[in-house]
Amino acid sequence: MPIESYNPYTDKVLRRFTPHSAAQVERMLAQADKTFQQWRRTTFAERAQVLHRAAALLRERQDELARLMALEMGKPVTDGRAEAQKCALTCDFYAEHAEHMLRDEPVQTEARRSYIAHQPLGAVLAVMPWNFPLWQVVRFAAPALMAGNVGLLKHASNVPQCALALEKIFRDAGLPQGGFRTLLLESKAVEPLIADDRVRAVTLTGSEGAGSQVAAAAGRYIKKTVLELGGSDAFVVLADADLGLAAKTAAQARMINAGQSCIAAKRFVVEKSVSAEFMDRMREHLQAYRAGDPLEELTQYGPLARPDLADDLAQQVQKSVAAGAKVVLQGGQPKAGSARFAPVMLANVKPGMPAYDEETFGPVASILVARDEQQAIRLANDSRFGLGAAVWTRDEERGQRVARELEAGAVFVNALVKSSPEMPFGGVKKSGYGRELSHLGIKEFVNQKSIWVAGEKPEAAKNLAE
Repeated sequence: MPIESYNPYTDKVLRRFTPHSAAQVERMLAQADKTFQQWRRTTFAERAQVLHRAAALLRERQDELARLMALEMGKPVTDGRAEAQKCALTCDFYAEHAEHMLRDEPVQTEARRSYIAHQPLGAVLAVMPWNFPLWQVVRFAAPALMAGNVGLLKHASNVPQCALALEKIFRDAGLPQGGFRTLLLESKAVEPLIADDRVRAVTLTGSEGAGSQVAAAAGRYIKKTVLELGGSDAFVVLADADLGLAAKTAAQARMINAGQSCIAAKRFVVEKSVSAEFMDRMREHLQAYRAGDPLEELTQYGPLARPDLADDLAQQVQKSVAAGAKVVLQGGQPKAGSARFAPVMLANVKPGMPAYDEETFGPVASILVARDEQQAIRLANDSRFGLGAAVWTRDEERGQRVARELEAGAVFVNALVKSSPEMPFGGVKKSGYGRELSHLGIKEFVNQKSIWVAGEKPEAAKNLAE
């Protein structure tokens, strides 16, 4: 796929980029390795100063960044500004908390003193997708940089300007030039990067197929990986739920980023006694969403990021309908080859249909009707994915009990699934492994080193041990 800025709303190529040459990549790798030897020895206070400044720049440049996202992948500018602000919040969060998260952890052993030290690994390669072109990157970069690592970004080929804008923000914030570099490369260049000894770990957010390829390559070269892959999130509505709020939130959860989100709700599992009312209400909310030019303030959802993505989604809908799914809300593409895609609702969705078995990366909602709570749990778990889920009930204790039964990395009770720097983010099953964000995420790319100091224990410590 060419490296180019393509506007999916106007169907025009805005700018093309020549991939970095082998010589340029070698210089960047050498620079990153050299910078790491310096950056790893900086104090947490010095790193925090850079991250706080990056947060300030993200806020100052939010309009410019939102415009770039609108032009390169169709995100409405209101959503783009919110994404930039979330990135800023996350930079500030790690600047404030990383030192505490990575403090030495004392452990009682037979040694005079023993503890776990957390030390950086080196250059972390990030292979990132286009759907949240700032957030996906900052989600890895903020904790990795605060831990003392350096970052190498291979971004999606259709958001090169977003990638370069982020590199500039970190450089303008005071990060040494080799501390965070954008590599303009095609996908076939990823494995040679993983093979390079100067790259110590890899993180990928993307499709199941891409994750499998990166994990296989990392396995060959024995590199640590974190994978955040696809999702087909279940949105479970029990009969005692607040149907009005649940239906409104369901529409919002399906329309996040025009449905192009791994944690967007995709399968709506509803108890039979309230299914008809829920579908009517959700359909009304979906119909009220305003499509339009992503550069316009009133636009609520824009086109999908590329025409081929819309074509693929249309095929999933057509195959599901041919297999017996019922169209509750007619939408989709105005014509083949268009990136525009209006919301679709499908009922009578069964195993064997793409709308049941596959991730639908766009505004297609699949309604699954359950007899009772237990069948709702079984339907929710009947997926090879396990990223996020939601459960709706007026009984909070019941909601927490059901949440523990759902096979997902995160479950939200009476809310839509989202990510935040305070809580770990990641999935199970084919949705990947490892965690980003929180105190767990920052420890994914550190050497958790055991340090033992031999000798006689101080008397107080001996008494405590006994």
